[in-house]
Amino acid sequence: MIIGNKNFDFTNESYIMGILNITPDSFSDGGDYNDDESALKRALTIKAEGGDIIDIGGESTKPGAETISAEEELARISEPIKKIVQKVELPISVDTYKGVVAAKAIEVGAAMINDINGLQGDPRLGEVVAYYKVPVCVMMNRRLFESSGDILKDLDVFFQKTFKLAASFGILSDNLILDPGIGFGITAEESFKLISNLGYMKKYGYPILLGASRKRIIWQTLGVEPKKGVEGTLATTAIGIYNGASMIRVHDVAENVKCLKIAREILNNK
Repeated sequence: MIIGNKNFDFTNESYIMGILNITPDSFSDGGDYNDDESALKRALTIKAEGGDIIDIGGESTKPGAETISAEEELARISEPIKKIVQKVELPISVDTYKGVVAAKAIEVGAAMINDINGLQGDPRLGEVVAYYKVPVCVMMNRRLFESSGDILKDLDVFFQKTFKLAASFGILSDNLILDPGIGFGITAEESFKLISNLGYMKKYGYPILLGASRKRIIWQTLGVEPKKGVEGTLATTAIGIYNGASMIRVHDVAENVKCLKIAREILNNK
């Protein structure tokens, strides 16, 4: 899969997506990168630490977070994207569920969209992705539908709907990446089950992204603050790669790059 100017070999390799939240209220790094310079510095750090792609978010999606307008979201991310594109040789993904934000972000340099609603929210977003022919990560969001009581069956129900929508928009099948949606409307037990059974998603035939970094299932289980959840995140990274994840979305890039390297060496020498 081509993302920006980089070829991602999801069949044989795994990659690290570094998180850059330009928000005041994200659960573990809210307010850390709210100005253009600190955002650029963070992007440069992701590059220096071995990250493969940068995921920029302008709106927190934690439970109870305040919903903001597209205008405010764009005001947060547009200038940082422009600066980062000029200074950092990594493709940029934008974490948004709004079509108008996706369009503007792509116009100023983003190469991928990360949609927490799996194309089942704003229909304009699917149209934008199809028009610009950019990759899109579609996440299962259990906040959008009632559970069957079986988290794996929920994956099937959600993604079958997403696949039909993608086809109706004209999104190229080669441009889809799947995210199981750790923590989005599901319990800690269900989240751990998803990570343990990540290989279940291979049947869909698309690359898998795992985003468990510093989430509640980690820091609450360990009894630490979110930023202290590095070791727990590394466990999800190693097991996620073993179970078939092609991309790992993380806050702590350097540590997870090292974890990924060893995990891939082990898998390559089975």
